[in-house]
Amino acid sequence: MKPLIETIVKALVDHPEAVAVERREEETAVIYELSVHEDDTGKVIGKQGRTIQAIRMVVAAAAVGSPKRVVVQVKDKG
Repeated sequence: MKPLIETIVKALVDHPEAVAVERREEETAVIYELSVHEDDTGKVIGKQGRTIQAIRMVVAAAAVGSPKRVVVQVKDKG
């Protein structure tokens, strides 16, 4: 799942070298925390959150059949 998220996000941003995805596993969910260059945060989130919602939908579709829920979050730099 991590390579899928990295591939999608690196295609969207101006600083692909700054893209990092951390995986954290909890009891009922697997959380992927996405870090990008501060100039690219708006591009990843998109207008009214549409871009990050689309990324979440693709990841959710790829995780069908997984026993745990998959969550994608954008990590705050501040």
